[in-house]
Amino acid sequence: VLALVISSFTCRYQPGQIIRSPVAHHDGNYFADADTLARIEGEGQVVFRYAEGTNPNGSINDIAGIVNSQGNVLGLMPHPENLIEAAHGGTDGRGLFESALGIAA
Repeated sequence: VLALVISSFTCRYQPGQIIRSPVAHHDGNYFADADTLARIEGEGQVVFRYAEGTNPNGSINDIAGIVNSQGNVLGLMPHPENLIEAAHGGTDGRGLFESALGIAA
């Protein structure tokens, strides 16, 4: 489950909306030194967070996804591509891809 911060990649969601997203990793988590963490938090580069109590891997500050300083490259740990069709259990991840298509248009 992710809580969202609105960005170009999340514009199809409401601010703070919680979505379901499968996690398909075991060992990876986000970490950064204090200066980097302060910078990306301060510049609004953290766009996905694990909702309270759902951080499966100890990611610092519950960070699940970040964008680069230009906001056009996204890196994230969860797998929203696995939840885009109702027949597969839900469509919570679809908004990320619809948002990305809007950027590309």
